Amino acid sequence: METDLRVLSDNEITQIHERTLSVLATMGLRVDTEKGRKLLKKAGAEVNPNTNVVRFPRELVENCLKLAPRNFALGGRRPNWELPMNANRCSLVADGGASFAIDEESGERREANFNDWRQATRMIDSLDEVGVYWSMVDPGFFQASVGGYTGYICETFRNFSKHVQDCTHSIEESRWLLEVLNALFGGSENLRKSKPFSYLVTPISPMVLEADHTDAYLEIAGRGIPLAIMPMPMMGGTAPASLISTLLVANCETLAMLCLAQAAEPGTPIIYAASPAIMDPYTGRFTGSEVEHGLMGAAVTEIARSYGLPVETSAGSTGHYQPGVRASYERALNWVMATLSWPDLLVGPGQLGGSLLLSLEQLLIDVEVFRRSSRLSGGIDTRVKEWLEVDLAAVGHGSNFLSRRSTREALRNGEVYMTDYDARKSYEAWSASGKPTMMEELRPKVQETLRLHTALPIDETIERELEKIQQHARSGIKI
Repeated sequence: METDLRVLSDNEITQIHERTLSVLATMGLRVDTEKGRKLLKKAGAEVNPNTNVVRFPRELVENCLKLAPRNFALGGRRPNWELPMNANRCSLVADGGASFAIDEESGERREANFNDWRQATRMIDSLDEVGVYWSMVDPGFFQASVGGYTGYICETFRNFSKHVQDCTHSIEESRWLLEVLNALFGGSENLRKSKPFSYLVTPISPMVLEADHTDAYLEIAGRGIPLAIMPMPMMGGTAPASLISTLLVANCETLAMLCLAQAAEPGTPIIYAASPAIMDPYTGRFTGSEVEHGLMGAAVTEIARSYGLPVETSAGSTGHYQPGVRASYERALNWVMATLSWPDLLVGPGQLGGSLLLSLEQLLIDVEVFRRSSRLSGGIDTRVKEWLEVDLAAVGHGSNFLSRRSTREALRNGEVYMTDYDARKSYEAWSASGKPTMMEELRPKVQETLRLHTALPIDETIERELEKIQQHARSGIKI
């Protein structure tokens, strides 16, 4: 039987939905994009032209929920690779946006740079557990111009071959993004079928759909590109000070954006990606350390599943600044809750200090935490063949099962999760090797991966097309 975690009852999920419908119908959201307001009004929403507040009637919300497809697959450049949604699979999404990195030589924090970005991108490309790209390093050094942004998107696909999830910052960037995607994947129809890119949009808490990023998304609407909706209300800061009210705000913002996406393109694939968080009361910032993040991450999965939507959940980070014990137990406690709820996508390994500090060693630890949590989710197999009563009778009293075929098969087939990280050496052997810490053992693994892993090459004809697109974007050509 698979492990089935629940943190919300059916009645509590129903309350969240009903209260969400009430809030959307009475309070509504402020929608700062004129195009968005027009689309929503046409779909049946009530728009106040003086305040830009949009109210969503119950019928509109429920009809838009029905329009969102339940089953689709995220694709990528890698041949025969795809990640089906709502198919009882779970993959990691790399955590994003670190401004700093731990220096390999000194061990000290420093500003992250292009080489950090490239190494992190190649690392997650090498790890099968990470199916979806986020920019682990803030790519601001790329994005000072439209040409720089276009170069960033090209470099992303050059270094990562699975699914890419990202955003744009303006309508013009969205147009260049489409140029790149069409060149890479053979035009709009292939892009619609393969879904190698999903767009991430983050409503502003509390209760605002802001203009620039929303308009940037609406520019690509109509092409079947999945939309991951990720509001980030912070309990006590941009959401009321209770876990359930923070979930309520996140659900309101997610469903409001879902309505806009369906108004723009009925049938738009939606990933329910709400990321409710907790404000540190002493500093006002996000750390991700709080164990309640695990509860909210699991709750997000349950709410999304009640709608039948694919779900991408975030379960907290760590506020600590060094890889190792504290960062790992915080990540493990939060992630095990979220993983046992079994979302489609789980954000995100490799960051420290409230997701502002990159550590590739921590990335490997976090992937190991995910592997172990996934095994817990698998539960205990109780099929008839697993009871092994025949073996028990054959061995009899006082002997052992070392020579039984079932013992060998169990270990090979994953009855017990086996890992390279376990300490199997004797104390004497470990001591004789210099008593290495886990960080000392992981550093060579990182270096070996960076030395050996090569990203999937892009066809030369497509590469020439990408170079032409980058040149045009850098020269200021408008499209």
